[in-house]
Amino acid sequence: MKNNKIVIYIGLVATGLLLGWLLFSGSSKQEKVHNHDEVAETNQMWTCSMHPQIMQPEPGDCPICGMDLIPAEAGADGLLADQFKLTENAMALANIQTTVVGKDLTADGIVKLSGKIVENEETNVVQVSYFSGRIERLNISFTGEKVRKGQLLASIYSPELYAAQQELITAASLKESQPTLYKAVRNKLKLWKLSENQINQIETSGKVIENFPVHATVSGTVTKKLVEQGDYIKQGQALFNITNLNTVWANFDVYENQIQQFKKGQEINVISNAYPNKDFKGKVDFIDPVLNTNTRTIDLRVVLNNKEALFKPGMFVTAEIKSGKANSNETITIPASAVLWTGERSVVYIKTSPNEPVFELKEVTLGSKIGANYEVLEGLSSGDEIVTNGTFTVDAAAQLQGKKSMMNKHGGKTMTGHEGHSGMEKNNSSTENERSGINKRVTVSEKFQEQLKAVFNDYIKLKDALVKDDSEGSSKTASSLLSSLSRVDMKLLKGEAHNHWMSLMKEIKPSATSISKTSDINEQRNHFKHLTTQLITAVQLFGVNEKVYVEFCPMADNNNGAYWLSREKKVVNPYFGSAMITCGEVKQVIE
Repeated sequence: MKNNKIVIYIGLVATGLLLGWLLFSGSSKQEKVHNHDEVAETNQMWTCSMHPQIMQPEPGDCPICGMDLIPAEAGADGLLADQFKLTENAMALANIQTTVVGKDLTADGIVKLSGKIVENEETNVVQVSYFSGRIERLNISFTGEKVRKGQLLASIYSPELYAAQQELITAASLKESQPTLYKAVRNKLKLWKLSENQINQIETSGKVIENFPVHATVSGTVTKKLVEQGDYIKQGQALFNITNLNTVWANFDVYENQIQQFKKGQEINVISNAYPNKDFKGKVDFIDPVLNTNTRTIDLRVVLNNKEALFKPGMFVTAEIKSGKANSNETITIPASAVLWTGERSVVYIKTSPNEPVFELKEVTLGSKIGANYEVLEGLSSGDEIVTNGTFTVDAAAQLQGKKSMMNKHGGKTMTGHEGHSGMEKNNSSTENERSGINKRVTVSEKFQEQLKAVFNDYIKLKDALVKDDSEGSSKTASSLLSSLSRVDMKLLKGEAHNHWMSLMKEIKPSATSISKTSDINEQRNHFKHLTTQLITAVQLFGVNEKVYVEFCPMADNNNGAYWLSREKKVVNPYFGSAMITCGEVKQVIE
């Protein structure tokens, strides 16, 4: 009996141990699973499909556009250290586009050139007034209007012509007794381009024509309207530019090392993006004998038949010409929109995977700028796929993920876009400037810095005018900036400093000139973006003896992003003005 009780006790203990093991081991597993989920949930980040630079640890609304945040990708497994990935949704919403790089000379000996359609200068006619007066009626309403030879363009009241007609009527009654006077009066009217029929009509009717008609001397299209109704004009003043667009010129840029491959009369195949399935044949009509020393190119011209009005002046075209000999120095060109330039480095973003939105920064060495393209001397190979639209958005994503970027040469997390909107603290110390890889200061005289500061002062006034949406003020301050620019003494600079300034001048002056000549605020802001890029480099290189803030808005320029300079840390946006005046953040501080 006693032995039976011992067996029973041992059985109960064993059963209890078994049940305890089952219960506690299951609980431990469940807790481990629970903890894993909790960690995963804690590490989940949320981003905006429109603004991938936004990263928040919890779901909500985008602080920029208000869209619902979406889960960010948890990792980038399989990517190299400098590579990063964007979502397909972000690619589409930011309109990120890529282009495969090709060489100008293909394997079968065909040279590819980039060019532009322009008016045929041989058919350009300036319609002028042969007498002074006031435009009583203008029959041309807008540029682009077609006119035919003999069509009435305007009616002008001319006191001089009115008096000359009265002289004719008087002289006609004396032509028998004073034939010399009569002939002189008629010749005077002929000098004002009155026809024999018009003179005879005035003489026969004895009535003076008060408002004299101006007729088109040629048929064509009005490309410039230079006067308005009610204007007072002088003798010989231009009224309209009329161009016959039945033929147009296609002007192409030819590199210096390609000149020997072309000759007049050579057959050419012209291709336009507007008509991708259609080729246009022509022949080389003119090769400029003078080399452009700035771009190291010459102009090659082709005359194209345009009776169907397919070609529009300003349209970009490409050409394919069979080369007489192979060229070992094949040239790669890329669109200017693909290049991010800090002044010290030129970079592009390569799409490293043909099927995945994976990108990597690549430094390139640029040659001459040819129209809207850059010659690439080093850094790219034929077949590389590069970002050509939305480059700033890709750069913002690189900074966000701690990868190499335009302003961050060595990688690591940096501030981008609109972090200020979500209350994140900005890091604008001098250490940040050094880490961002800004230009090394070039030593120049104080006198030059003072002259550059005058340019910078006008730039600040221009920025303030754009903030106020004041297009007229922007135009005036741009003119003032050009005046300050002309007073900069380049003799104060030597060697590398002189070369830097000359390079910057070539970009600053055209941008400021374009702003001064237009009253369109959107066009002014577009040129202001290019002006700013060069002026940032100038201030970084030479200094203006004061603290300058470099500020950035990723939504400017159709979400491509744009910079501007300011004396104040406070963000006041010149690209949106009153619409979004506080949009942006400080990216650098230049001491």
